[in-house]
Amino acid sequence: MNSHRPLLIGITGGIGAGKSTAAKIFSVLGIPVYSADDRAKWLMVHSLELKQKIQAHFGEESYFDEGGLNRAFLAEKVFSDPEQTKVINGLVHPAVKKDFEQWATSHQTPYVLKEAALLFESGSYQDLDKVINVSAPVELRMSRIMARDAHRSKEQVVSIMERQMSDSEKNKLADFVISNEENQALIPQVLQIHKILSKA
Repeated sequence: MNSHRPLLIGITGGIGAGKSTAAKIFSVLGIPVYSADDRAKWLMVHSLELKQKIQAHFGEESYFDEGGLNRAFLAEKVFSDPEQTKVINGLVHPAVKKDFEQWATSHQTPYVLKEAALLFESGSYQDLDKVINVSAPVELRMSRIMARDAHRSKEQVVSIMERQMSDSEKNKLADFVISNEENQALIPQVLQIHKILSKA
């Protein structure tokens, strides 16, 4: 590993587990946070190389004339077909990996965080030094999402959860687990991990 770069730490968790909340606490502690999901959306519009690959595979209709991503068209093509989902992930994930690595080298902190929903599912956790999983029971996650995302139906949320690895599987693969249950305070858990990673 290059000693001049920060440690690359992943933070993940199933939908509604609270990974973004935990990432915000790390951010308050001065740790740069890279949102892989947000950057993926940005790169799909702004990376000429990625745009060309998406258009070559899914057609010119993948983008509007003014250059914006035709999300409805792509969603229709991709989300109902696991093979097409694999194809788009195979185009987007390498672009995000490259973007993240370039971003990481611009920071002087002991470590940086890569926040991503599908770190384990995509295999991208293998490019990182350590991974934190934010864990919470399914019922609690469901109630949080239903309160937060008025546009989602219960069926949509169940479908998303089914595409994600279970918490117990993620916990086994993770180097650190943050428990985000009602009776567990997040901040002391984040501080403990921060202390360990800052000394690494």
